[in-house]
Amino acid sequence: MAKLTIDRAFELATRNQQEGRLREASALYRQILARQPDHAETLRMLGLLAQQLGQTASALELLRRTTRLKPQVALYHADLARTLKAVGRLDESAAAFRQAIHLRPDWPEACNDLGNVLTDRKHLEEAIAAYRQALALRPDFAEAWNNLGNAFRNSGQLDEAIAAYRQALFLRPDLAEAHSNLGNALKDTGELDEALASYRRAAEIKPDPRIAASILYALHLHPDCGPDRIYQEHVRWNQTYARPLAPSIVAYENDPSPDRRLRVGYVSCDFNEHPVGRFLLPLLAHHDHAQFEVFCYSDTRRCDAITERLSACADTWRSTIGLSDERLALLVCEDRIDILVDLTMHASGSRLLTFARKPAPVQVTYLAYCSTTGLETMDYRLTDPYLDPVDADERHYAERSLRLPHTYWCYAPPEQAPPVSPVPALAAGHVTFGCLNNYSKVTRPTLAAWRRILQQAPGSELIVHSGEGSHRQRVREYFASEGIEPRRLSFADRLPLADYFAQYRRIDIALDPFPFPGATTTCDALWMGVPVVSLAGKTAVSRAGLSVCSSVGLPELVARTPEQYVQIAAELARDLHRLAGLRATLRERMRSSSLMDCPRFARDIEAALRQIWRTASRLLCQRGTG
Repeated sequence: MAKLTIDRAFELATRNQQEGRLREASALYRQILARQPDHAETLRMLGLLAQQLGQTASALELLRRTTRLKPQVALYHADLARTLKAVGRLDESAAAFRQAIHLRPDWPEACNDLGNVLTDRKHLEEAIAAYRQALALRPDFAEAWNNLGNAFRNSGQLDEAIAAYRQALFLRPDLAEAHSNLGNALKDTGELDEALASYRRAAEIKPDPRIAASILYALHLHPDCGPDRIYQEHVRWNQTYARPLAPSIVAYENDPSPDRRLRVGYVSCDFNEHPVGRFLLPLLAHHDHAQFEVFCYSDTRRCDAITERLSACADTWRSTIGLSDERLALLVCEDRIDILVDLTMHASGSRLLTFARKPAPVQVTYLAYCSTTGLETMDYRLTDPYLDPVDADERHYAERSLRLPHTYWCYAPPEQAPPVSPVPALAAGHVTFGCLNNYSKVTRPTLAAWRRILQQAPGSELIVHSGEGSHRQRVREYFASEGIEPRRLSFADRLPLADYFAQYRRIDIALDPFPFPGATTTCDALWMGVPVVSLAGKTAVSRAGLSVCSSVGLPELVARTPEQYVQIAAELARDLHRLAGLRATLRERMRSSSLMDCPRFARDIEAALRQIWRTASRLLCQRGTG
């Protein structure tokens, strides 16, 4: 270094960094700083290198120094903003991006990046404005069109989202993310065949495990996809993306004692106001900490009151935002987790590539949706006797099924839920059906069944949860073609939680979609005194309604065929006396059922975890003596 000028040393360091020789690059950067501590470009590059290595605190400190040394350089503020975003500090990130744009107003990439931060913050109108600013500066910016589509989709403007994605693909037909996001928007409008085609095109262009995982989740929604096809697609995903990551030899250092206190790790991006967060809270709140040390590995970017309550229930809470799957696996190993629990499966935010590395001796999947991950490294899946009867075909699961004795779910009603109202039909003069599930679950066979229900219940009306878009008009036209007047069909947009619950005060009977019924929405409806008619199919996912309704003593509301589904709903609509009785008693039924017995549910989960650990401990002992 003594013989090199600072400029020459910097040139060598950046070349080393570009070519992956990070240790050599870091050493040269630090030698430069020893000679010139305020060399801003060196601080910048060392900060970016620290971020590359996952050394977030060091990266932020170095990048902040660059902005203090040269506050008029827009690039330095943008670098800091990107690092802040990567670790979930979104307010600070937005402020840094705004400063970069203030210094350089003609920078479309910074406007686009600001839009991404605002989208993550759910400040969607501001995000849309930022993307429009980027596109005004650069109309052929395909990535900004794609991101604009995301903001539109998140705000429920589905037609606008689809148009933005199509414009991105017009400009860049090879933009895999736009194909995948177009698939998401098409799925939201119930166009599952087109959605699957978009996902497959995205996966062809970019063999990305998360893009390919979108196919796996969507297959559960499709009425023509049976258990065999779903399983084979999961096996293919495992072979392509997960199996190459599996360790050939695993030497765990965990104490194999069968009855000691166990370290259990829960992994999710949804430790918040989300079905996963809501159903997990009763378990974590009632865990026996004398027997289980609870770790939460959280990718949760939008934290709220439920996040606070969940974090208070954990012995150790780790934010894993920005960590790669590999680094998360290393962290789990360092924490010596005994049982690692996946709560996401192949839904958005999945961490299954961490589980593919098998960082814990025992791995379990639970809660996201009751199916299979396809992973050979996932040891168990939790289920219950309704989702998977004891004689169910186990060939469709990569994991061993472990049935909880009472229920898969444990429900804690939110404080925002209002008191139960009288039967709406008494005041309205007609029965109102409703489905407040995600519209992606509303399949063509579901619509056909609903049309027949309205025909058999004269004067009845139907409320469907759905974002804005032309798909609403398609549904209206379909119903009108079968003689259903438009006034009998209405739509409810996405609403705050309190307003969502208030919708049930207008609904007499809830209708589950199929083949992917609700779980959270089913419990919410029952809590509001609204009986739910469901259809149990051939997959565990399709039997969620059966599980919930059976737990509250109402298995007669669950059909086995579409014809029976229509019959149950139509007969219930004709029996206002029964509807009134159910409305008056459903809350008490729930309170006295296994669905709300939180202590017993926690003991059931803990017994299952202890059982599988005892099995694992014998294997660990055998390996140790072998």
